Amino acid sequence: MKTTDLFKWRHYQFEIILLNVRWYCRYTLSYRNLEEMMGRGFKVDHITIHRWVFKYSSELDKRCRHLKPTHASSRVDETYVKIH
Repeated sequence: MKTTDLFKWRHYQFEIILLNVRWYCRYTLSYRNLEEMMGRGFKVDHITIHRWVFKYSSELDKRCRHLKPTHASSRVDETYVKIH
């Protein structure tokens, strides 16, 4: 199933829905916390976010399990400051 078919007939863009589902599943946020965070740009109810999580979290989990893990390491450049 394509991503566009999964989010067909939704009132919000699929990026907004995925963002809320991901934040709820990844961080310890309540539905009301997400409602408050989203309230700055547009109005979304905490019950709507609950429905999104219930509907899309299993699909998101299923799709993420098929991703190959990356073992690439990233390093931050070091900065030296000389003090006299």
